[in-house]
Amino acid sequence: MGARPPELADLVRVQDRLTFIYLERCQIHRDANAITSTDERGIIHIPAATLGALLLGPGTTVSQQAMVLMAESGSTVVWVGEEGVRYYAHGRSLSHSSRLLEAQARLMVNERSRLRVAREMYAMRFEGEDVKGLTMQQLRGREGARVRRAYRENAARTGVPWTKREYDVEDFEGSDYVNQALSAANTSLYGVVHSVIVALGCAPGLGFVHTGHTRSFVYDIADLYKADLTIPLAFDLAAQKPLDVGAEARRALRDLMHGGAFLDRCVRDIRHLLLEDDTEPDPADDVVELWDGSRGSVPGGTGYGAER
Repeated sequence: MGARPPELADLVRVQDRLTFIYLERCQIHRDANAITSTDERGIIHIPAATLGALLLGPGTTVSQQAMVLMAESGSTVVWVGEEGVRYYAHGRSLSHSSRLLEAQARLMVNERSRLRVAREMYAMRFEGEDVKGLTMQQLRGREGARVRRAYRENAARTGVPWTKREYDVEDFEGSDYVNQALSAANTSLYGVVHSVIVALGCAPGLGFVHTGHTRSFVYDIADLYKADLTIPLAFDLAAQKPLDVGAEARRALRDLMHGGAFLDRCVRDIRHLLLEDDTEPDPADDVVELWDGSRGSVPGGTGYGAER
């Protein structure tokens, strides 16, 4: 077992952190909750929770556990050139356009449009049903009944007993085979959905049904697919009783998603939910404009000093 992830209360506030540390020609690893930098002069320990950004220059190698710690600590890792002069990469979206992000924010902050998107999310699960006049409370009730029905149907199909959904983050093996498989498969599903959301430039935290969490939108989108993917998969595995149900669940979900069809479906669903007119072409990459009030936007990189 490795070191436990730091609690939120243990992390240094953003305004109290070191702005950045630049490292080059060294090996970067993890020792408990510190980043270590090793070179010919020895080892330096850097508390990860105090870092705003870690700049990795030429000749650096970084371990998987060091990157895990940086992510847990809410710190940014950026790959740069000699002395930090050139920026090369960091964890960022594939899209340079903020079109989807702006649409997501605009729809989420307005109660009427937020309800419209939430209804559409439920409509995508309730095939052939009209949900336009339902309240959120009614939608949640209908969704709960649908999920319970999915559990019952898969239990009957596979002959695997089912009681209720149970998950203890401190005791994964304390639940039955179905719950273990569900937990492992759902975690993998969240990771894939999260990757699509950030690749499109959307905000994982701006949810429409879920709220108050940094991955609310991830849970919104993942819920579109559980009845088709992770629930049947979990019951199938529970019927087989593999030695390592978690590993088998991850591999089985990977096989279901193989070929890219799921990623394409996920992208289409997100764009359908956020864009009223998805026929409009996306803006060209690296185009930066300036907001111009009621006139919309004007080109950036232009001198407007003569304007009054």
